[in-house]
Amino acid sequence: MLVFRNEIRTQLNHRSAIHNAVEVGTNLMVCVAQDFCKGKAVEEPALVKKLLELSDSKTEHLPSLLPLVPGMPVIITQNIAIELGLINGMNGIFRQLVYDLDSVSTDSLSKTFPRRALPLVPAYSITTHKSQGQTLNKVVIDLKLPKDTDDIAAVYVPLSRVKRSSDLVILRHFDYEVLLIKPSKSQVAEMQRLDKLYIEAQVRFSEWF
Repeated sequence: MLVFRNEIRTQLNHRSAIHNAVEVGTNLMVCVAQDFCKGKAVEEPALVKKLLELSDSKTEHLPSLLPLVPGMPVIITQNIAIELGLINGMNGIFRQLVYDLDSVSTDSLSKTFPRRALPLVPAYSITTHKSQGQTLNKVVIDLKLPKDTDDIAAVYVPLSRVKRSSDLVILRHFDYEVLLIKPSKSQVAEMQRLDKLYIEAQVRFSEWF
């Protein structure tokens, strides 16, 4: 599922994880991020609440609440082990959570509040930005653009992720005018460049696809 806004992506991923857990008859696991200030864990309730309400777009993509269900799709959000192919943007499937505090890294999000969290986000839904360069078999697309966007031609990105119109479904009502604006030559050239890089990456790192 492709959307333009991180907030919508997060809501859809949380709902999909809950539905998936119910469907397979298992308990939903939720990993809660731990924030720090000057080396000590933040414990003030009001501050904890404020930090956990931050969008992961403001926390270097370390989610405040990470729902986990065995078998769910995920995306790695930081480089973990480049030599093993565990890199930022890599798709994967969550299988099992191993409780080992020593294996969880702490990454500084700012000079004041470091955060300890798993560098993963659910991938039931992803932003159109993350989908650039990919070819998808089936996709649900949200074509309702954010009010503050100045790039209406950006709808070309999600619509071009599939090869046939029968492989996509529109999530909800949208302004039909966005389909009347053609992408610029530079946008088309950039999309073609990204598509080429994606194909080259598939060939070069076929074991990861």
